[in-house]
Amino acid sequence: MKQVITLRVNGTEYTLAAEPNATLADVLREELRFTGVKKGCDDGECGACSVLLDKCKVIPSCTTLACEVQGHDITTVEGLKQGDQLHPIQQAFVDCFAVQCGFCTPGMVMCTKALLDKTLNLTDEEIKEALKEDAYPIHE
Repeated sequence: MKQVITLRVNGTEYTLAAEPNATLADVLREELRFTGVKKGCDDGECGACSVLLDKCKVIPSCTTLACEVQGHDITTVEGLKQGDQLHPIQQAFVDCFAVQCGFCTPGMVMCTKALLDKTLNLTDEEIKEALKEDAYPIHE
């Protein structure tokens, strides 16, 4: 039986009916149409579904139940853009041709944003090490 949930995504509140076991990834993609959230491994390992919780914690939306994040701020890759202006991290990925096939790029952008928001003045090597440790290097 569906339950009514309210999610705050990219600064906007959405109220919808969802199955109690609906993942955040499914709700974001299928119900709210935030298609920057990708489902890759569906096991929380690959990072393609990464979103920010409360603007700082990277979480795998494919293993997070939508009902668990009510009352929190959820930021998807679409929420980084200001109007038509890409976030500097998004622009850097574009400028450096860092998209490869593009499937996991939104997750990489979100992990990079969380890393740089938490830790300033990192060397290129420190950034590379933090992002290759695992799909979610910024867990609190």
